Amino acid sequence: MKVENMKSDKGNSVPNQFIIYTDKGVFFQSYNSIICKRTENKVFLDSYYWNYSTTTAKYRRDFLNEGVNDTRKKIKSGEYILTNLN
Repeated sequence: MKVENMKSDKGNSVPNQFIIYTDKGVFFQSYNSIICKRTENKVFLDSYYWNYSTTTAKYRRDFLNEGVNDTRKKIKSGEYILTNLN
């Protein structure tokens, strides 16, 4: 397992925003909550926390490399799976 802070637009480490690399996938954690899990074939979003706050949304966008409208479309189509990650 490897944990690193996410980076700001200026390249600085951002407190409380983490990317966690494991053999089960790559996770985005905001504060104490897992927001997203990415595997080779799937993306899972926590059904409660995925769009919890402005800060969470900003770093989720960075992690997924897409805006919220694209994320919502992928949830609706079933490409992304809402589940309990916490």
